[in-house]
Amino acid sequence: MKHGPLLVAAILLGLFHTVSAQQSSVFPGKDWVQTSPAAVGWNAKRTEEAANYATQIGATSFMLIQHGVVVMQFGDVAARTELHSCRKSFLSALIGNAVSRGQIHLDDTLDALGIDDNPPPLTPEEKQATVRMLLQARSGVYHVAAYETAGMEEKRPERGSHPPGTFWYYNNWDFNTLGAIYEKAVGRSIYQSLADEIGAPIGMQDFRPKDGTYVRVKESRYPAYTMRMSARDFARFALLYLHGGNWDGKQIVPVQWVADSTHPWSNTSSGGYGYLWWTGDSANPRHRPEYVFPPGSFWLEGHLGQYAVVVPSNDLIVVVRVEGDHPSKTVGKGEMATLVKMLVDAAKQ
Repeated sequence: MKHGPLLVAAILLGLFHTVSAQQSSVFPGKDWVQTSPAAVGWNAKRTEEAANYATQIGATSFMLIQHGVVVMQFGDVAARTELHSCRKSFLSALIGNAVSRGQIHLDDTLDALGIDDNPPPLTPEEKQATVRMLLQARSGVYHVAAYETAGMEEKRPERGSHPPGTFWYYNNWDFNTLGAIYEKAVGRSIYQSLADEIGAPIGMQDFRPKDGTYVRVKESRYPAYTMRMSARDFARFALLYLHGGNWDGKQIVPVQWVADSTHPWSNTSSGGYGYLWWTGDSANPRHRPEYVFPPGSFWLEGHLGQYAVVVPSNDLIVVVRVEGDHPSKTVGKGEMATLVKMLVDAAKQ
C-alpha cells in the first residue's frame, strides 16, 4: 500500500510527537518553568559562547527552551515588539483552523472568491491562483503590496512573468490578500481570532488584540496585518507547533495542518518554504541551501532579525528578537543558522 507524501508526513509527525511527549511533558502555566544549562547537562563553555554570539550579532532578547523549560534567556522577554513577517505564520495557523471548520477552501481561486486589486487590476490568468498557492507564496500575482521592504520590491518579478503555481517568490501581496480572505471568511479580525483561538488556550501572557495594526497603501486594497508580541508569547506559539498543534493534551491547530505547513513546498536559500513557515529541509533533496539549519527544523522569521526556530530532533526552541525600528545591528539568516548550530552542539555536550 502506497502512502502519499502528506500522509507520510502526518504519520512521521505523529510518531515524533509520541516520542517527544515522553521527553517533554512540560508546558508553561502562568509563567515559564526555568532551569540553567548546568542543571540540564549542557556544555557550559559552548552554551556561553553561543549566548555571547547571540549578543554580538544583535539580539536584544533571547530565549533557549528545551523540553518545554527555559534553559537560558536574556533581555526583556515581556516587551511587546514588532514581529514583522513572523505575523504570517500566525495567520497560517488561523487559516488552518478555518479550513478545518469549512470556512476556507484551499483550492478556491481568486476569481471564485471575487478577489481583484486596484489598477492595474488582476488579469484572468492571475485570478486562477488558489488559496493554497498564496499560502505557498506561489500565486504568480506580482501586484504592488503593502509593507514591502526595499529588497522585496526590487526582487518582485514582472507582472505575468510566471503562471500561478509555477514559481516561488516571497510575496507580500499573497500574504496580505490571505489576511483579507481570512477575515471575510470568518467575520472577525485576525487579532481577535489570534487572541481567542490561540493566545488564550496556550496562555499567552502579554498579547492583546489591540497589539495589532493594519498598514495600508493606496496601490493595493489589501492591508498588512502587523502585530507586536513579547518573546515569551512568541516562544509559546513555537512550542505549540513543536507539539504538532497540541497544547498539554488539547489540539489547538489540526495536526495535519501543522505537518502541511512545515512541509517544504519550494526550495529557498535556507532550505524550503511551507504554508507561511520556513523549513530547514528543501523541497528537492538535491537542493543545497546556502544557509544550513538542522534537518527537520522549521521557523518563523521577520525583518531585522525576528526568529523562533524549532528543532524537533533536540526538542529545542531558539527565540531571537531584535527590538527597534532602526537597530544598530540586524540578525541575518546566516547568523541565525550559525547560532542554532552552536546551541545544538552545546546540547550534545
